[in-house]
Amino acid sequence: MFTSGAAPGRRYPETVAERTGTVDPQRRAVIRQGLSVAIATSLYGVSFGALSVASGFTIWQTCVISLLLFSGGSQFALIGVLGAGGGIGSAIAASSLLGVRNTLYGLQLTTTLKPRGLMRIPTAQMTIDESTAVSVAQESLPHRRLGFWVTGVGIYLGWNVMTLVGALAGNAIGDPKTYGLDAAASAAFLALLWPRLHRREPVAVAIAAAFVAAILVPVAPVGIPVIAAALVAVAFGLFRRLGDGDSAAPTGDLT
Repeated sequence: MFTSGAAPGRRYPETVAERTGTVDPQRRAVIRQGLSVAIATSLYGVSFGALSVASGFTIWQTCVISLLLFSGGSQFALIGVLGAGGGIGSAIAASSLLGVRNTLYGLQLTTTLKPRGLMRIPTAQMTIDESTAVSVAQESLPHRRLGFWVTGVGIYLGWNVMTLVGALAGNAIGDPKTYGLDAAASAAFLALLWPRLHRREPVAVAIAAAFVAAILVPVAPVGIPVIAAALVAVAFGLFRRLGDGDSAAPTGDLT
């Protein structure tokens, strides 16, 4: 932004922080928030690395999954289904259903990030639960972008480092059941789900999905109960949307 009458090419500061040479306190707060979330989330990578190796994946395969897929829930679903003897089709389906939410996040963040050209690739890769949550929690557009990138890049680096650490540790300790690591995937899913269970509708959907999965576990192939549970939530969302559409329809007297 240039001020009228100023010398050509001279840019005048637009904020108090720029004029005084100080760092924007809100900017520092966003960075702290993003880094704290990144550190806490990255620790899950240890569990994933150990479980992946215990499920039969090699260390390099485990690291490639984290580098390319980079979606905690989808990664746990993938190794969980394959490790239990499920087919590749069931594993991909379960993993993909859990990753659909990232597409919705992308639609929400498009107006904020406005990625162009090759920047669409890293932007899509960094679009996860945590980076979206930190971004939308900010008030200004620059802070939303800052929160997204600090959180996304921080988790990407930390998650992959911790995945390697977990894979090396899992390869060394052997059976994860000895240390309770076999329950880490379930605990991670519960940790992701729990903050969303603050209203009756999500609780009802969670109970219904768990009930369907519990019924199918003894009789269905590995991976199918996870897909069926996800479809319960999808069906609920569709019925709710149809119900909202009906309630919004005009109800004038036609006689």
